[in-house]
Amino acid sequence: MSGQHKILLLDDDQDLLELYREMLGRLPSRPLIYVATSGARAISLLESEPFALLISDLNMPRMDGLQVLTIVRRKFPHLRTAVMTSVVDAQFRARAYAMGVDLFLEKPNTSQEVNFFMDCIESLLGREVDGGFRGVQSKSLVDIIQLECLSQSSSLLKITNGPVVGKIWFQNGEVIDAETQDLKAEEAFRKILSWRTGAFEILPPEPMRTRTIFSSYQGLLLETAQALDEALAAPEMAGELTPPEEGGEPPGQAESPLARLAKFSGVEFVIKVPPDTLEFECWGAENPDRIASWVRQSAQRFRTLGDHLQAGQLNRLEGTGPQWSLALASREGTDLCVGFSRSMSQELARETMSKIVTRWVS
Repeated sequence: MSGQHKILLLDDDQDLLELYREMLGRLPSRPLIYVATSGARAISLLESEPFALLISDLNMPRMDGLQVLTIVRRKFPHLRTAVMTSVVDAQFRARAYAMGVDLFLEKPNTSQEVNFFMDCIESLLGREVDGGFRGVQSKSLVDIIQLECLSQSSSLLKITNGPVVGKIWFQNGEVIDAETQDLKAEEAFRKILSWRTGAFEILPPEPMRTRTIFSSYQGLLLETAQALDEALAAPEMAGELTPPEEGGEPPGQAESPLARLAKFSGVEFVIKVPPDTLEFECWGAENPDRIASWVRQSAQRFRTLGDHLQAGQLNRLEGTGPQWSLALASREGTDLCVGFSRSMSQELARETMSKIVTRWVS
């Protein structure tokens, strides 16, 4: 029991506290959950024993969440902190991140939002506190970018790495531009992602910013990770570890076929399911086993229906769910499923899927 993480929940709504206590108690790490209905009570508990994480509401009487976080950051600098609030305000969000919170989340309402909240908290508990970017303790820059995109944010992420400053612009959860020194767009994004430490600020969005990046954020992150990994792996195999040349691409870089398909804007994930096997290829999906199972079952049912109606072979399926828009194409028994951002129009998703299928079969 002594090795269990301790989480302190702070909210003036007792019913919500009990609900969150029950939810968080089901996390795989089985943390111990404590609750407080006032800022003073929360600080007293933090002084009495060590905690791994404080999750605080913002809008509370007497001492609000930002006041509590200010005291906590000064008195307990290594404590992980998260804000969970129904107040959707860019200024609150920017102030909280500037104070060093690890997560800023809206209170979950749907099952998908609950799952996302639980995954974020479990990931936060499982991380070490050394390194990373100050402002989101123990998080890499990739984590920060993913949080901005998953929360459908419009913002400007300013990153300071010593004397060098980089900027990444987000619009409705998509990366639209980046710059650092004399680099622009994707080249700047890749350079910024090579930084391992620094400090960051979440600033208000710039609605008039011209879009120069059209690839999905997943594709950008994957390409950058591959380039960095291979740049380090090549000299290591030769017995010497050296960084890649400035501005150069690592030699012999081999991009996966699914990563090439995922470069189209709006693509969230790609899964390829071959016939007569339980194996599959996946890029970007958080729950690939479940999606692959759905693809197999759905494709088989429509093939059976097509045979019964003598309607010919299955070519394309399309559907819209609460989290993504899905498109499924079939070729010689192999099924390709692509998940698109829910904000993407059905017409644009259909057009993009046609381009993806053309590239897939070529």
